[in-house]
Amino acid sequence: MASGLPTSKKRLPDLSPNRENSERSQPGAQAPGCRLYAITPPAFDPRGFGETLKAALDAGDVACLQIRLKDADDDAVRRACEVLMPIAAARDVAVIVNDRPDLAAELGADGAHIGQDDMAYAQARHILGPERILGVTCHASRHLAMEAAEAGADYVAFGAFFATRTKEAKAQALPEILEWWSALFEVPCVAIGGITVENAPALIAAGADFLAVSSGIWDHAQGAPAAVAAFTRLMSAEP
Repeated sequence: MASGLPTSKKRLPDLSPNRENSERSQPGAQAPGCRLYAITPPAFDPRGFGETLKAALDAGDVACLQIRLKDADDDAVRRACEVLMPIAAARDVAVIVNDRPDLAAELGADGAHIGQDDMAYAQARHILGPERILGVTCHASRHLAMEAAEAGADYVAFGAFFATRTKEAKAQALPEILEWWSALFEVPCVAIGGITVENAPALIAAGADFLAVSSGIWDHAQGAPAAVAAFTRLMSAEP
């Protein structure tokens, strides 16, 4: 287990909008009604990206970082985690490993995220253990989301909401699914897919607890820190 890295599965919900205050919000701002869930680029050099990550995380409020390396071998994922996890932990940012509960448990990450084609929730939970965060992709399906929540998922992820270059979207979700979920369920919901500073307000207003963003951060015209700062301003704004 990585030194000094908390592993409680309560950590992501504890960083949710319902907390009483936000140490990393901008001065004078209200606790945000939605928080940023950063996802790494699809490919990167860990050392070089580590410096970019430091600047981005220092620029605003980020709840967690998902390490997503779809086509990388296990050793590449391990190297990325070994570099990025201490950076995130030093800033109280939870680390989620995409697709690989086994590596998340091995490396002491805060949790894992699984898709519908990866493995069953029960198998992932068995591998990951009871104390770490486990989130589930639910596309645009209310049924899949209810199943995941019933099984014990720590969050459900809906998307894609917009066109995305990061992955081939299997479904298009509409903001109404966030409104429906947030009105009926306590399990946090994550919006994902093509989210940018420009299109984020509709998802925030619809009730997303977290916005999962990759290219909208790392490919931002003014740089990743500017993107994180802009998302923080949006999420910290008073209703």
